[in-house]
Amino acid sequence: MHEETKVGVRPRRSGTLLVSFLGSVVRRMGNWMPIAGGVELMGQVGLDPPSSRTAVFRLKQRGWLVSETRGDARGYVLTPLAQRALAEGDEVIWHARQPADIADGWCIVNFSVPESERSKRHQLRALVSSLGFGNVGTAMWIAPARMLSAAENAIAELGLDEYAAIFVGDYMGRQDLRSLLSASWDLDAINERYKAFLARYSTEVEGLSAQKTIDPQQAFITYLRGVDHWRKLPFRDPGLPRQVLAADWSAPQAAVLFEQLVSILERRALDYAAGFWPDVEDAATAR
Repeated sequence: MHEETKVGVRPRRSGTLLVSFLGSVVRRMGNWMPIAGGVELMGQVGLDPPSSRTAVFRLKQRGWLVSETRGDARGYVLTPLAQRALAEGDEVIWHARQPADIADGWCIVNFSVPESERSKRHQLRALVSSLGFGNVGTAMWIAPARMLSAAENAIAELGLDEYAAIFVGDYMGRQDLRSLLSASWDLDAINERYKAFLARYSTEVEGLSAQKTIDPQQAFITYLRGVDHWRKLPFRDPGLPRQVLAADWSAPQAAVLFEQLVSILERRALDYAAGFWPDVEDAATAR
């Protein structure tokens, strides 16, 4: 067992760490992870064993993980549902949303759900919010027009078509568009999150770039924590046209920094993690 105090790991209780681990590491190891190795690695990034077990249990309930023993090692395999969900998030997580073209117009989703089916109202609200839509009015949500297909597909998959009306068109109102959009999203809060990422990792990436050798365990911990920190940010970012964003919008700079972090640490992190798989050769081949 590696000494956690060596790298100053602080206890953390974040189930998102496991999802980040599955997406950025386990998929690269053939979509299967050993229980013992997974728990050990999660402990190194600060997720204690009880929290790891709770996170695994919840993902099993969601249909993401299925128990599977390989050789003498008990483990879990990612289900097709999990693989599909993680793949769908890749374009957002690994390639931050590029600014939309303002000339393409806007997608508006309006839904009307009877009070007797309030739970479906909450489902729709959570759905469009997770896709990056902003709330422009009562039961009305807005996003760049390129989100049309994503909205249609997601609403259809939930079987909520009859409650939603979707429109695409240009903005023709007199109200200043930037003011309207600022009221639909908390753009200041989104920008502050990007700034926090820059503040957290700028100096570290600069230091890593200057190092001739990087401790493998530290590479894994910094990589996974960085991915876990970053993966939440693009999902909150609607990818609005550059013309309606503030001059100090920090997303592009933060995306470049994230790419640098991945470029420096990804291979080292995966090689280190492979050592916790029962068959290192096969795990390395899967990558």
